[in-house]
Amino acid sequence: MIIPAILCGGSGTRLWPLSRKSYPKQFLPLVSDESLFQSTLRRFAAEGFAAPLVLTGDEFRFIATDQAAATGLMDARVVIEPSPRDTAAAVLTAALLCEDTPDAQILIAPSDHVITDVPAFLDAVAKGAKAARGGTLVTFGIPPTRPETGYGYLELSEAGGEGARPLESFREKPDLTTAETFLASGRHLWNAGLFLATVSDLIAAFELHAPDLIAPCRAAITGGSDDLGFFRLDPAPWNEARAISFDYAVMEKAQDVAAVPMECGWNDLGSWDALCDPGKDVTTHGAVTVIDSTDSYLRSEEANIHMVGVGLEGIVAVATRDAVLIASKDRLQDVKKAVDALRKKGVKQADEYPRYHRPWGWYETLCLDTRFQVKRIMVKPGGILSLQSHVHRSEHWIVVAGTAEVTIGEEVKLVSENQSVYIPLGTKHRMANPGKVPMYLIEVQTGSYFGEDDIERYEDIYNRS
Repeated sequence: MIIPAILCGGSGTRLWPLSRKSYPKQFLPLVSDESLFQSTLRRFAAEGFAAPLVLTGDEFRFIATDQAAATGLMDARVVIEPSPRDTAAAVLTAALLCEDTPDAQILIAPSDHVITDVPAFLDAVAKGAKAARGGTLVTFGIPPTRPETGYGYLELSEAGGEGARPLESFREKPDLTTAETFLASGRHLWNAGLFLATVSDLIAAFELHAPDLIAPCRAAITGGSDDLGFFRLDPAPWNEARAISFDYAVMEKAQDVAAVPMECGWNDLGSWDALCDPGKDVTTHGAVTVIDSTDSYLRSEEANIHMVGVGLEGIVAVATRDAVLIASKDRLQDVKKAVDALRKKGVKQADEYPRYHRPWGWYETLCLDTRFQVKRIMVKPGGILSLQSHVHRSEHWIVVAGTAEVTIGEEVKLVSENQSVYIPLGTKHRMANPGKVPMYLIEVQTGSYFGEDDIERYEDIYNRS
């Protein structure tokens, strides 16, 4: 059995403003009704794969489990990384967690890639597994179709051949002239960021090429603990591990490395133009009208924000509720720079998503002023907010769909659709959804301060501080 280790972090900058640090692209339904993470889970539900390991951050743990539950694939083990340390520490931790099965193979896979031809992908993995059984570290590459400067490359020792082929070197993202040379050589593949090896070979490679990572990662596991079905790594030793990619730490130094060419409809969605339909002059999504435009991508995420493009050429325009991106297609690699500029200015849209996901559901702000705030809140079936109080605000709750179980002080009652309650400042209160469908309510806060830190929790089933 092959154990998929799914890397589920990310900074959420390349597809800004839709993808953000608080809600990166793997959780978004960019190319289908399912998120990229959900499609990744389905890909590994095939015969020959064991239950996956999902390595993710604390802020994404409930999103990951909710999306897994929506697919019916709930056998994944979710491991919480206390802080981002790049990919090397995550890969080593996955291997150490499987140390009791040294001959098992681990497939390291990103959670945010598109693969449209799953049978071809599984066939490539099978070819890689054959090489990995012989002690080889295996990576996977995509035969290039254009002189792409946004990808790293894998240089094969020779052109032609089938299955896993000896790898000469890893090559950094090239300039256009070098990329054209790579394309013509027949010996270069785009680096797909997928790796396969046995548990014992992977650990041995770290012991040889990145031994300083062994102690902090092993200690993070030893000091880790189970928490609401997750495995939480110990923060202190984990944070001592240096942040470095698996490519740099191990793969570029290893000797017995092979690459499997993989033609499977792969796309890492590294920029907005990766979502352009090659069969259309202009690609649109959502509420969009286009007139006399060419070579452009227009997307509106809000039904009540209708985007109109007139006379556009080589433009990407993306509108969300709280931010709009307009960029030339030849400058999309600079979207990261734009996000950095927003962060320096303290603009919350740089990282924060307009909808805030919580273990019980989500909320979004509809209106915010100096003396009031209006929120829309969704509580999923069985969801329970913490028993809490506020120092600076009182609240009105109006249920607009479903039924809420409301606690105000010592009173507990059911509040149905079109009914409302008032929670005075300083009063202990809680809401829950006892029903089988999502419950929606409008919350009107009045007071002098509306920050999320104005919460004193007394009981919380999700163990939040």
